[in-house]
Amino acid sequence: MSNADRHRLIAQAVRESGSATVLKLAELTGASEMTIRRDLDTLAAQGILERVRGGARTLLLRGEEPPFALRAHEAAEAKRRIAAEVSSLIADGETVLLDSGTTCLEVARLLRGRPVTVMPLSLQAIHILSDSPSRTTLMVPGGRPRAAEGALTGPLTLASLSALRFDTAVVGCCGLSAAEGLTAYDLDDAVVKKASIASTRRVIAAADGSKLGHTAHAYVGPSTLLHSLVTDSTAPADEVAALEGAGTVVKTV
Repeated sequence: MSNADRHRLIAQAVRESGSATVLKLAELTGASEMTIRRDLDTLAAQGILERVRGGARTLLLRGEEPPFALRAHEAAEAKRRIAAEVSSLIADGETVLLDSGTTCLEVARLLRGRPVTVMPLSLQAIHILSDSPSRTTLMVPGGRPRAAEGALTGPLTLASLSALRFDTAVVGCCGLSAAEGLTAYDLDDAVVKKASIASTRRVIAAADGSKLGHTAHAYVGPSTLLHSLVTDSTAPADEVAALEGAGTVVKTV
């Protein structure tokens, strides 16, 4: 088992049970207790869990967004497939607004070097695109980055969005359903998503199947705002059907 896979399994076990001992995690992963202790120190430093005597406990309360460092490893292969499909929907020459989040970060990797104009809304994506070949035009918005997330929010971000118009916005989400619409965990993030949607001609949502049928507390807007959704095969079939019935084109990869 790789370090990344072991870390993901440990984080999931701690999150689901609320806490776990070093012994339990060693049995779960097949690793030595010394290795587990080092893993827990690493995950604690990333803000994924809290180190306690003899093990670890979760930092997450019900309804809170998992840390970026943890989400980056979840459904990684599905996110890469989703990003590849989203990238294929973007034509050369387009102006693209790229939302924050781990799936959109994978899209940024694929847009790097293409003849498009991109304005990313996260520090991570800006970093990836900052050394792109000259064919890619990078536009950097103002704003205040959310701690540990890198997502840009605040009045300077909103001013950047209101001053521009884009061909396509690629948006992520924390929850999406035909009944409850597009939702986010963070209120400031929800405001930025609303402004992003308002500044573009076409909206593509990029979300793995775990986001469908889920609802976070910050409302962005109805699902009818989305022209397309790219998701993976774990998406609930009934939710996919409901979104398609409401007019969103759904592509499952």
